Amino acid sequence: MANNNHASGEQNQKYEPKPDAHALTAGSNVSEDAVDYEPHPEKSIQVEPLRQKIINSICNLYSGSASGEDMKVYAKEAVYDDPWSYCDTRYKIAGQWWGIPMIFASSKTLKTETVSNKPNEITFKLQQEYTPRALHWSKSINSLVTLTLDDEGKVRYHKDMWNAKDYSHEGIGMVMKHLNGDHLTKFTRPPDWL
Repeated sequence: MANNNHASGEQNQKYEPKPDAHALTAGSNVSEDAVDYEPHPEKSIQVEPLRQKIINSICNLYSGSASGEDMKVYAKEAVYDDPWSYCDTRYKIAGQWWGIPMIFASSKTLKTETVSNKPNEITFKLQQEYTPRALHWSKSINSLVTLTLDDEGKVRYHKDMWNAKDYSHEGIGMVMKHLNGDHLTKFTRPPDWL
């Protein structure tokens, strides 16, 4: 069993994107240590229809679709990585998305800007507005989303960066991310077939 986990970890490293946040936000009026993740849709680069469909499905999930159809963009052994969660299967990723409608009265994509389109990777800026159920006030969050694709065009690694620093995969922070990723499905209960 340990060998399978080790092999899976090596595969995840192979697919993990390392976006240069500063280069992807070049031309922004920000300091050397900061990044500007605010999307400017008019600057978005064009992508082929199949890739645009992937971006649309990901935005649907951020907006609370919790849909099996949208989840089909992920490979079965996909990874989702953000400051709060690390999920290493499509089922665990679904646990995150199925949680959006439980926590938020509303989550909507305000705008996006595709900033990079490489053979096996798409990167876009995302502005998402969240309205928590309990508080009923809205907050917009800007982030940089990078999707690494496998040979079948499925999302193999989904990295959502909220600041200029790449994520550490060590220490107590990673333990907390794994706990969230590994156990959220117990509460959100996505369909088993995912």
